[in-house]
Order: sequence, then C-alpha cells, then structure tokens
Amino acid sequence: MSILVVGSVAFDSIETPFGKIDRALGGSATYFSVAASFFTPVQIVAVVGEDFTDADMEAFSGRSIDTSGLVRVKGGKTFHWSGAYGFDLNVAETRATHLNVFADFKPELASKFRSPEVLFLANIDPVLQLDVLNQVKRPRLVALDTMNYWISSHRANLDRVLREIDLLLVNEAEVRQFTGQANLLKGARALLEIGPTTLVVKRGEYGVLMITRERVFAVPAYPLESVFDPTGAGDSFAGGFLGYLGSVKTIDDDAMRRAIIYGSVLASFNVESFSLDRLREISRKDIDARYREFKTLTQFGDVA
Repeated sequence: MSILVVGSVAFDSIETPFGKIDRALGGSATYFSVAASFFTPVQIVAVVGEDFTDADMEAFSGRSIDTSGLVRVKGGKTFHWSGAYGFDLNVAETRATHLNVFADFKPELASKFRSPEVLFLANIDPVLQLDVLNQVKRPRLVALDTMNYWISSHRANLDRVLREIDLLLVNEAEVRQFTGQANLLKGARALLEIGPTTLVVKRGEYGVLMITRERVFAVPAYPLESVFDPTGAGDSFAGGFLGYLGSVKTIDDDAMRRAIIYGSVLASFNVESFSLDRLREISRKDIDARYREFKTLTQFGDVA
C-alpha cells in the first residue's frame, strides 16, 4: 500500500544536556518517511535547497522511499532550525528558524502521487494541506499533524481542513489550546466534533492516547535509560503508526492499537541518538523485538 507524505526536509542544529550537533538532517517528512519505510513503500513530497547534497540524500537510499517528489531549488538554501533542550526534554527552545526555500513551498503533485492509499499531511500551513487534499483521489486514510502556530494564527483554515481528514495527531498542549478545555478528554471530544474520527494525543515521556467517539486507548512511553534528542520523535511515531497501518489489509480497532505500539517503538528508537542516527542503525527485527517487549510492559491479569 502506498503512503504519501507532504512536509519538510530540513537541517537541524540541536543542543541537549548530552551533546550537540550542527546541520543534522531533520524535518517532518524525513523522520516520517524513514520510520514508515520499515513497513511499506513511501512517497515523499518536499523541497530543499542547493545545499542539500548527495550525501544528505543517502539517508533515504536503500529504503522503499520514492524521492522523485523531493524538489531541489537551484540557488536556494534548505530549511534550517536551531534549538536547545534542557533536562526537561519535553520543552524545546527555538534559537533560530530560517525557512529559506520552504517559505515558498507550494506542493504540486505529479500524477503518480495523486492516488495514495494513506496520506500524511505533516506540519505545514493548513492552506497547503487542503490544497494537497484537493489534488488527490480520496485516500483510504488521511492523517494530519499541526502545531500551536497554526492553531493561534490560522484557525479558520485549520478548521476547514480538519473537516476533511480521518485522523489528527497533536500533543496535549495543542488540544487544550485548540479547544480551551483544561480536561484532555473533554478537549479531545470537542476536536472529534469538528471532523476527524480518531485523535492521537502525543504525551512525550508519558505515552500516547488514542481517542475515538466510542473508546479510549492509552499506552505508556517505552522506558529508556538513554535519551539524547527528542527532535523528530513525533514524526517518527507518525511514521511507525501510519506505516504499520499501510501494511495491513484491514484498518480496524485492533490494527490501530498495534499501530500505536509500533509508532511508540519507532519514537523510542529515535530519541536514543541525534538526528536519524538510531533509525539508520536498526532493522525490522529490532523493531519487532521491542514491540514484544512493549507488550510485556502492559499485560496484567484479571482481578482474583
């Protein structure tokens, strides 16, 4: 099953209490596509500058990732984000954001990208997200990510695109910002009334909530001794989650629950090193082994 991701490919300069790295490969579409490619082929649509080299492109090579939609703008520079984390790795301090060629990103899909079975609209302007939706034949599943900036500054456009999707990925703060509800479940219910049938709430070190109109599914984060860099964890989660769903014939509640665990597993690997370093080391065998370990964490017996 084909998955199309439309988002950013970027360079990140990151400092954490455990080290720092400059000009590391990042971006929502990058983390998502690498994580999803462990399960199913991925098509990527994004834009980079002339400074994006063949060596940078190697992160996608050897994987089932179609990069023909990755446009390189002559004379331009790639989106560059610089940030830092303290010991609370849930909070990022943005030091600089240089949109560069990403500022003029207007995705125009080639014909081979217009019939995806799963579409992930990564964190970009909701106007562009809606434009992409209008260019494709209705996918089997449409998922969307967003952020606080679009919620505060582009609410009307975001509302419009939310009415057209199946699944929304957000964090706790964004649920509360969007709905004005202090209670997370009440906020989630309010978001579901707008349009999506499923809400996935990313809670960082506290795990993930999946909420539909009928049920709630909650899992903890995988416990780790070494966490170096949380950048890209949310997009790696989305890649594992949607990648798994793209690999199964039937997307039912059981498949969604398994997908949540696979997403959590990919996120847990991602944070163990900077940039894509850890994701580039692991295999599907490693992923399945951690999936089984995750299962043992959440099993318990009936009341005696």
